[in-house]
Amino acid sequence: MRIVNKGEWPLTHEDEQAHEPGGEPLWNESHYFDFVAPDGELGGYVRIGLYPNWKRAWYWACLVTKDGRGKTLTDHEVPLPGADLTLAGDGYQASHHTTKPFHSVRLRLASANLALDLEWRTEGGVYGYSLTPRYEIPCEVTGTIDGTPFHGYGERDHSWGVRDWWSISWLWSSGRLADGTHLHGMQANLGVALPWPAFTVPPGGELEHVEGFSAATEFDGDRPAETLLRFPGLATKVRPIAFAPVTLTSPEGAVAQFPRAMCRFETEDGRRGYGWTEWHQPPGWREHGWHPLT
Repeated sequence: MRIVNKGEWPLTHEDEQAHEPGGEPLWNESHYFDFVAPDGELGGYVRIGLYPNWKRAWYWACLVTKDGRGKTLTDHEVPLPGADLTLAGDGYQASHHTTKPFHSVRLRLASANLALDLEWRTEGGVYGYSLTPRYEIPCEVTGTIDGTPFHGYGERDHSWGVRDWWSISWLWSSGRLADGTHLHGMQANLGVALPWPAFTVPPGGELEHVEGFSAATEFDGDRPAETLLRFPGLATKVRPIAFAPVTLTSPEGAVAQFPRAMCRFETEDGRRGYGWTEWHQPPGWREHGWHPLT
C-alpha cells in the first residue's frame, strides 16, 4: 500500500482509529465517505463529525440523482459513539467499521427513507496532508443502496484537530475520470498561496502528489456554477449536477452554508468523469479571497 505523507506526522494503521481529543472547543474528528456511479446518475456521501467538547456528534447522509432528486439525513445532536463508530438517532442506526486499515471500510445505514450497505476499497494509495492531520483515500465503492446493487467510485477521508466552520472558507474536490484516473485538490482561502494538497492516480497506478495546484470558481449568486481545477498540465472543469447542502449553526448562532455537490469533471484533453466538490461558505465568505473564474 503506497502512502504519500506530506505532513510532519507519520501515518500509521492506528490513525484509522480514534485520536485523543484536544481541549479546544472546536476540536473535532471527522470521517467522510462519498460515492458516485460511473455514469453520474447517482451519488451520495456520509459524514461523521465527533465533537467531544460539545458532548455530541454530527451525522450527515445524503443521496442525489442526476435529475435533482435526493434524500438527506442530518442530525447535529447525536450521542457520541464509542470507538466502533456505531451511532443511533431518531429513526436511524449507522455503523462504520475499518475491516482492514488503509484498505477497506464497511458502512451501514438503516433509516426510514435511506438504506446503505457499502464498502470503500482503496485504489492507488493513501495521501497524508501537509497542513493539518488528515488523509484522503481514493476508492472503489460497492454494495447496495436501498437494496439495489451499486458499483462506483469515491473517496474517504479522516481528519482530527480544530476545524472552524464559521471563519475559514475552502474548496475541496475529488473525481474519477472514465479512463480510471483519480483527481483530488483542496484550497483554503487564507489570503496566502500555499502548497495545496493535491494528487492524481493514473489508471491502475499509484497515487502521486501534484505540485502547483490551484482553483477558481464562478458563482451564480451564492451557488457555485463552475470551477476550474488547475492541475499542472491537466486543467479540469467541474460543473455541479445535484446539490446536497448542509446549514451549520455555531453555539453562538453564527450560520455557515456548506453547498456540497455531485459534479461532472471534464479535462482539457476531453476526458470526462464524476465526483464531489464542496465550496464552504462561512459568514462573509465572499471576502475570504475566492478566486473568480477567468
